[in-house]
Amino acid sequence: MNGGALRVVTYNVHKCRGLDRRVHPGRIVDVLGKIDADIIALQEVVSIESEKRLEDQARFIAEELGFHSAFGHNCRMNGGRYGNLLLARFPIHLSRNYAISFRTRIREPRGCLRADIQLDAMTLHIFNLHLGTGYFERRHQAERLVRDRILDPHDVQGPRIVLGDFNEWTRGSASQILNSLFETADIRQHLKRSRTYPGLLPFLHLDHIYFDPVLRLEKLTLCRDRTALIASDHLPLIADFRLGLPPALMN
Repeated sequence: MNGGALRVVTYNVHKCRGLDRRVHPGRIVDVLGKIDADIIALQEVVSIESEKRLEDQARFIAEELGFHSAFGHNCRMNGGRYGNLLLARFPIHLSRNYAISFRTRIREPRGCLRADIQLDAMTLHIFNLHLGTGYFERRHQAERLVRDRILDPHDVQGPRIVLGDFNEWTRGSASQILNSLFETADIRQHLKRSRTYPGLLPFLHLDHIYFDPVLRLEKLTLCRDRTALIASDHLPLIADFRLGLPPALMN
C-alpha cells in the first residue's frame, strides 16, 4: 500500500456483455487496467469451466490482471457459476459467500462475498454485494446483513468496506440501514451528480460504497472513458482512500 493510499472500485460487468451485445471480457480487463485499483469488486460475473478461456470470466479477468481472487457463487448459469468476484493486489487469506436470497422461486439468488485482505500489518474486510431489484427483497436482504451479523462478524479486526450494486436509487431500507452503520461515499459531493446508471444516459444511482471511518475518503470518481461506456451497462465507481485515525481520535 503506497503511503497508506488505497484505490477501490466497484463495477457491475453485466456478464461482460456490452451495449453492443458482444460478450467481451477483454474489454473489462482493459477498463480495469486503466483504473489501476488495488481492490476490485465485480458483480454479475460468469464462470464456466471450458477449454475456451474467455468463458471462465472470473479466472480470465484475475489472470489477465495478475490479481488474487475470490468468487462468490450465487447460482448456476449456462452450465457454470454466476455471482460476485473480488480481486486484490494483496493476498486474500479468507473468503466466504453468504446467501442472502429472498423468495428464490421468483427472485434471482443473491449473495454477499466477504474477503479478508492482508495489507502490511492490517487486515481489511471487504463485502461485495449485489442486492435484489424489489423493494421488499432489498429490505429483507439488508436486515439479514445486520441480523445475521454478516457485516459485523465476531472475527473482524480491521476496517470494513461494503460496496457493490445495491439496486437502490432512492433512500430506501438498505441505504438507511447501511448509512446508520458506516460512512458513505456520497457521489453528489464528489461528482456533482446524483445519477450514474446506465452509463450513456444515466437516470439512476445504483452503485454504492460504505466504509468504516478509519478509512478517509479522499476522492470519488466515475470512469467514463470510451471503452467503459460500451463494455457494460454500468460504469466503474472508484474510491481513493487513505488510512487515517477514527474521528474521535483526531481531535
